[in-house]
Amino acid sequence: MNSEITYAEVRFNNEPKSSGAKSEPPSAPKEKTNPHKSDPSFPKLLLASLLILLLLLAISFLIAFIFFFQKCSHIHKEKKTLKDIPHTTLECMKENLTMEDKAWSCCPKNWTSFSSNCYFISTEAVWDDSEKKCSSMKAHLLVINTKAEQDFITQKLDKNSAYYVGLSDLQGKNSWQWVDQTPYNESATFWHSGEPSDRNEHCVILNFRSLPRKWGWNDVVCNQRQRSICKMMKIYL
Repeated sequence: MNSEITYAEVRFNNEPKSSGAKSEPPSAPKEKTNPHKSDPSFPKLLLASLLILLLLLAISFLIAFIFFFQKCSHIHKEKKTLKDIPHTTLECMKENLTMEDKAWSCCPKNWTSFSSNCYFISTEAVWDDSEKKCSSMKAHLLVINTKAEQDFITQKLDKNSAYYVGLSDLQGKNSWQWVDQTPYNESATFWHSGEPSDRNEHCVILNFRSLPRKWGWNDVVCNQRQRSICKMMKIYL
């Protein structure tokens, strides 16, 4: 018996059956949006912010540099001032000064302070050597400008000693002159009665007389050994 083999046509179709309506191709998936890419002004804002930050940093650096420079300059000036003074130790007081960047008024140690000046009582020497000694300390022999100054100084002195001051008539013409070139004012002098008394005595001492009991000026020869008083301006820091 011959077996019959029947072949059937089989069609595989993955497409859905058409319902009669024309199908549209599926749309491509939408790309996710990035907010930074979508805002074209963002890079400009970022750049502007960076520029402002750099500008602020530059300004801060400039201010710091100026402050540092002024501080260094002030310290340099102080060091230069101290270097020019032959005194190793200063005694200073804080004062309300009108001078810019100055707050301390100083005198060398063992000097006496009065008003805007410093005073030092030195050892015995002739007049010329006394002035040289004062000059070596950046000072000069005492120049008395007011009665208040005279009274202050005499409170510090020994009544049994005499003290050279910076007044002299070295030309011998009765033309008295202060060592710092301050004009000699006869109305502001403190001579003892009868002084000056000798045209050959060209230097001046400050001494005490018991009759009357007072300090005053007396002319003397310049080669006597006397103590002396040095005077200098205060040092301001």
